[in-house]
Order: sequence, then structure tokens, then C-alpha cells
Amino acid sequence: MEVLKEKIEEEEAAEREAEAEQAARRAAEKEREDFTFKQEELIDLEQKLSEIEVHIPEVPVIFSKSTIDTATLPPSYRANTDKEQLLLQVADNFARQYSHLCPDREPLFLHPLNECDVPKFVSTTIRPTLMPYPELYNWDSCAEFVSDFLSMVPLPSAIKLPEYLFSSTSVLKYQRGNCFDFSILLCSLLIGAGYDAYCVSGYATQDLCSMDLTREVCPLLKKPKEVAEEKEKVVPKKYMIKPPRDLRSKFELAQAAKKEAEIMAAQAKKQKEEEERLLELDKSPPDPMHGLRIHAWVLVLCGRREVPESFFIDPFTARSYNTQDEHFLGIESIWNHKNYWVNMQDCWNGCKDLTFDLGDPVRWEFLLLGTEKPYLSLYETEEEEGFAKDDGIENLDKEDEENNFDMPGSWVAQISISPTDFETRCPLGKKVIQYKQAKLEKWTAYLNGNGLVSRLTIYENMDCHRVVEIREWYKNREDLLEMRQVDKVLNWTTEYFKPGHFLALRVHIYKNMIPETDRTMEFYHSARVDGLVKRTETSRSMTEYYEGRPDFLAYRHVDYGIRTKKFNINSADSNTRPLLKITERFNRNLKKLADDDVAERIFVVSEERILLRYHCRNDYITTSKREFQKRNDVDNKGNKIIVTPDMCISYEVEPREHTKKLLFQYEMMMELKNEERISKHQVWESEMEVLEILKVREEEEDSHNLTVSIYDTKRNEKSKEQREALERQAQEEHMRQVEAKLDYLAPFLVQLPPGEKLTRWQALRLKDECLNDFKQRLIDKANLIQARFEKETQELQKKQQWYQENQVTMTTEDEDAYLTYCSQAMFRIRILEQRLNRHKELAPQKYLALEEKLYRDPRLIEYLKVFV
Repeated sequence: MEVLKEKIEEEEAAEREAEAEQAARRAAEKEREDFTFKQEELIDLEQKLSEIEVHIPEVPVIFSKSTIDTATLPPSYRANTDKEQLLLQVADNFARQYSHLCPDREPLFLHPLNECDVPKFVSTTIRPTLMPYPELYNWDSCAEFVSDFLSMVPLPSAIKLPEYLFSSTSVLKYQRGNCFDFSILLCSLLIGAGYDAYCVSGYATQDLCSMDLTREVCPLLKKPKEVAEEKEKVVPKKYMIKPPRDLRSKFELAQAAKKEAEIMAAQAKKQKEEEERLLELDKSPPDPMHGLRIHAWVLVLCGRREVPESFFIDPFTARSYNTQDEHFLGIESIWNHKNYWVNMQDCWNGCKDLTFDLGDPVRWEFLLLGTEKPYLSLYETEEEEGFAKDDGIENLDKEDEENNFDMPGSWVAQISISPTDFETRCPLGKKVIQYKQAKLEKWTAYLNGNGLVSRLTIYENMDCHRVVEIREWYKNREDLLEMRQVDKVLNWTTEYFKPGHFLALRVHIYKNMIPETDRTMEFYHSARVDGLVKRTETSRSMTEYYEGRPDFLAYRHVDYGIRTKKFNINSADSNTRPLLKITERFNRNLKKLADDDVAERIFVVSEERILLRYHCRNDYITTSKREFQKRNDVDNKGNKIIVTPDMCISYEVEPREHTKKLLFQYEMMMELKNEERISKHQVWESEMEVLEILKVREEEEDSHNLTVSIYDTKRNEKSKEQREALERQAQEEHMRQVEAKLDYLAPFLVQLPPGEKLTRWQALRLKDECLNDFKQRLIDKANLIQARFEKETQELQKKQQWYQENQVTMTTEDEDAYLTYCSQAMFRIRILEQRLNRHKELAPQKYLALEEKLYRDPRLIEYLKVFV
């Protein structure tokens, strides 16, 4: 029984172990399945999370009354003058009449509040100012400065006029403003520059009001319109060869032309459909507030500053538009610093039908009578003209003239832009503008260490993800790099340089900076001795173009073979590329005959041949040619080689006797061998120059140093230190001169022991020595004037004696010279006499004045007061 019991227990234990193993196996499989499921869930979760894009909202730019510090503003900002109060009353009366006559029109923008909560008439907010910067004298650069310098703040309400209109000084100080602030500032600068400019209050499209340029092409990408050149009509000559008859079938030609026209029409239709599709994509979505969005811009009328046609300026973008542009949907009023006009014309068709004749009171209702615009005649018929001449009308006109109200002066302080702000331009020195498939970034000068001031990034499509091209503009670089253009598709880089680079480089086009790769270099040929204009290089060739060379070389092309060893820059001299052929072309040298003037010269180095082709004469249709087979002067054994006729194969259009002689051919071959050596050396110099240019460009890109003008005292440390040292030296010298001039006892006090107190005897001695010295100086000056007087008198006497002796033989010219000398000598003698007499009169007075100063000197007064 005990044995059976043990077996049962063993079997039960084995079963329990088996069940435990199965349970562990099932748990492991379940964990594995759960882990796989979790991994799939994690991957799915990561994919879903990657699709979620979180856009950080931009902090809106706020510019309100609360952001302006009004404590330091002038009194004109805080109160109105009597004349301004009267103007506000006139404006309120005008607004009441306007709302009564035109109840369906929106209220006018007449007197909004300024930053101090004081109502100011909009015309008095304009402060015409001419800035001291030449760049702000033209409208385009002026508008660009305002657009770059200020940051756009949207209106509080897109369909309501703003409650506040801040001064231009506050707008410039905080570099923020809405469309009305932009327009007021730009109008002030344009009027100061002499333009007939006006602020406009009206309605515009959503893109213009929100400064959305994503549907506009960047101005830097717009190509100038190509002017079609008119072809000169060829006048048929009376005697000319008739062209051969066209033996082709006219029917087949007509069918081919018809088929080609159908193909062209299909292509044009397809292109038109594609353009329409793109235009449809570019169209902005429907705007529910179209025609209601308020906007302000600037109107420039023709006439002043040689403006041929009136146009609009959008102050946000600094772009000019025609007055009939579809972006502008209507105008309520316009104003300048002298008057205010209300548009009485219908704007159902936008601004396309508006006439900007401000002197027409039917189309433009003015606020004040004192306008400079000419009035249109209200009396067009003779009867009306006669009626206008009645006494009653004349009296009314006189009363109107007497009651004219002039616009008060502007309450805005003087507009000023510091040189630092003018140079900085953009807020914080950077500005980004998003255009259609492009992004323009601007920086102020010297903000970037490499001199970058602008970058235009061009994208493939409207998504702006894939970059196609990058254009960068630079300023103030030592290497004179002006622009870099990078083609991201073809991997080409193009660099443009200003004149003045020590390598005379103008354009550099390359894929990488490794030598013996595809690249093109253009140079300022007038700055080079060899007249090189362009050099194009590949791994197997090099082509150079020249201008203005004395040897008339215009073109050189070099073909290379495969290098035997790997290229190394350090061993370029010993491991040059093998030359296969050098082709040179020359311009016409009119001092030589055409048969002697080489047009093309080919050195086939691999085959040891030289090919010559000469210029063609005007009355010939073929050119002379020569081919030389090169041979050494001696063979392997040292024997001289005799020149044979088969060494030179020539074709001459007009054969000549001396060219057939072997001596002539031998001398020409020797000369060509020498020319070949020179050409090889020039090719080697070109290769070395390419290596040097690449090395210099890499060093310049690594350092990218910037130049600083000597007039830029803030950045030019050397100039600043030198100026401060000169100012310090000048100040010290001035102090020494002042001290020396005032202290007339200094030369005599030096003789005394330093630090000792003066005695009575020393004070008397100082006084006597100072007076004696001054007395001697006065005597010496009188003696000097006396000596000069006597010298001039003696010379005049000698000249007079010479004249008496040679009077008979003298010519008229000699007499004129003698009289001129006498006149000048007498003038000098009289001047010296007057100076001597004046010195004698003033010398005693000067002596007494010095003596009085010595008695009153604080250092001597206690010792000399007994003698006073």
C-alpha cells in the first residue's frame, strides 16, 4: 500500500509539473502575442502622431494707445489751438451736411483721436519732411524704406474706420502701425520730397488689406518686357540672282501647313487650359466681406517731379499700381496737408472709372476753399458768364475770399530718422516676406558675419517644401562678392563679383571647388593684362576667350588626355594633364595681307603636327591652308635632318614664289615650334591660375571678412582710435598754447629754483627783466621794419638809376615792366612806412599796459604794491 501510494504521488507530481509547464508555455505565447500587438500599436501610434502637425500661433503685433509713453510728448499733442478747434467745428459741420445729403454713405474719416486722446484733423497729422538721405528722395526707395522699417498691425475692425490715428513720430519710434499710419508717414516723406501725394481712405481686396503676398510673384523674379526689334526691310535690288524655283507640290505644302496649324492650335488650347487651371488655383477663396474691407494707401498725381501718370502706392508692400487696378475697390476720401476731398463719383466698378481732377467740385467735394487745385468753370454758356459778372456775384466772391480758412500747421513734431535707424531698416534687423512659390529674407548690413543682406528662396510649387533655387545678395565683403545663385536641381553655383577684385573675377560658375571639374569663370578683361574674358573648363578640355590683345588672339581651346597618375594639388607641376591639341583663333590684323594673317592655328601635340588656316580675302571664297609635320633638328645619331617638301603641305589661293622655298618653310616651322612652346607655357599658367583662384576663393569663404568705410566711425576701430588720439593731442596742444599765452612770466620763472617762495628782490628783478625783454622786442621789431624799408628804397633807387642809363635803348615791354616794378615797390614802401609809424605809436602804450599787468599780477602784487 505504501508503494502504491508513493507511485500515485509521483504520478500526481508529474501531472502537476506538466500542467505547470503547459501553463508557463501558454503564458509565454500570450506575452509574445501581447508584445507583438503592442509593437504594432506603437508603430501605428507613431505614424498617427507623425501625421499630426502642431503650428505655434504667432503672437499678434499690438500697437495701441496703452503701448505709447505719452509723458514725453510735446504740448501740441495734448491740446488743440484755437485755429484747430475752429477747424474741428468746420469738419463737424461738413460731416453733418454730408450725412444729410448722402445718408447711404459711410461716415468720413475726419478727426480721429491721437495718442493723447485729443481729436486731430487728419490733414494736420501730415508733416511734410525732406529727409537728409539721398535714398529717400525718390518715391520707390522712400516707399521701400517705410515698408521695411515698420511692422504691419491690422486694423481693430476690418470694416470700420480706426478710432485712433497716431503721429508719425510715435510710429517711427515704435516701428509699428496700421495702413493709415503707414500712409500718413509715407505721404509726409513724399510731399517733403516734392511729390503731389495724397492719403486715400477706401476699400481694397483681402490680400491687400492683410498684406498677403502669397499669390503675388516676387518682384525679383519678374522679367523685364522684351522690346521687339524691328527688322529692317530689305530693299530688293534691280539686278540680283533669282532664287531657284520651288518644285514641291503646293497641295502637299498646304496639307502640311494645315496639319501643323492643327497641332499648334491643339498645343495652344492645352496651354491655355493649363494657364486657366493655374489661375483658378491661384485665385483666393471667396471673401464674404469683399468690398467692405477698409484700407488706406497713397495717391501720387502726375505733374510734379516729372511724374507722367498718376498711380497708387500700397504702403505695406511699397508696390505701385495703376489707378485702375482691380485690387482697389473704392475711394471714400483723400487728403493732404492743405485740404480734404470727398469722392462723389460712383465706385460700382472699383476705381477704374474714377477721374482724379481735384479741381472738379462735381466729382470731388472739398472741405476748405483755399485749395491750389484749379476750379472747373461752373458757367459754360455766355448767359451764365454774363450773369456771373453781376455785382451781386462779385460781392459774394469777395466775401468768400475774405472768409477763406487756411489749414493750420501740423501738430506733429519734426520727423527725424537717425543714421542708425536708417541703416538698420527692418525691425530687429530682419524681415521675411512670403511670395508665390518664393520667400524673401532681408537683413541689415553687418548683421550677418558673412555680409548677407538678402536671400530669395524659390520653391517648386505652392506647397513651398522642395527648394529649387536660392539667390543671395551680399554687401561690404572684402572679396567683393555681390550675389550667389545656387541651383538645387542641377547643383550649379553661380557667383557674381563687383569690379575691383585683385583676380579681376566677375562671374564664377561651378559645381564644386575641386580642380579639373566643370566650371566657368568670367573676368573684367579691361583689368587684366592678357585681356581674358571667359574661361570654361571641364575634366578633358579648357576654353578661353580674349579681347583687345595686341597679338589679336581671340580664342584658345585645349584638349587633354587621360592622366596617368592620380591628381594631387601639391604635385601639379610634375603631374600635369597630357596635352593632346591646342586650338587658337585670331582676329583680323588689317596691317597684314589676308594670306599672311593666321585665322586659326592648331598644335596637334599628340601627332606632332601644326595646322594653319589663314583669313579669307573679301573677294575670295576659299582660304589658304598649311600643314607642318614636326621633326627634330637632329636624329638619334646627332646628324642634321634635311628639310624636305613633304614636311609642309600647303594650299594657297594665290600662289607666291617665296612661299614655295624650303628656307621659308623651315623658318616658319622654327617659328611655329617657338610659338607652340609659348602656347604650352600659357596653358600651364592658366592651369596654375585656376588653382590659385580656387585656393583664394576657399580662403575668402572661410574668413569672409567685411570692409568698413573710413567714414563709419562706429565700426572702424582704427579710425576711431586715430581720431580720438588726434583730438586728445589737439586738446593738449591747445591747453599748452593757452597757458603759454596767458603766463607771460613763465620764461623768467623757470630760471628760479622750483618750490621756493619769491622774495622782494626777486620780484623786482622779474619785473625789470620782463619789461626789458619786452622793450627789446619792440626795438627789434622797429629795426626789422626799418631795415626792410631801407632795402626796398635802395632797390628802387638802383632800378631808377638803371632806367636812366638804358632809357634810350629800352623797348616798350621793358618800360612797361619797369613801371610795374616801380608801382609795386612804391606800394611796399608805403606799407612799410605805415607799419613803422603805427609801431612807434603803439609801442609806448603796449609797454605801459604790460607794466600795469605786472603790478596787478597776483604773484607779484604783494611785493610791488609799494610802487603802485
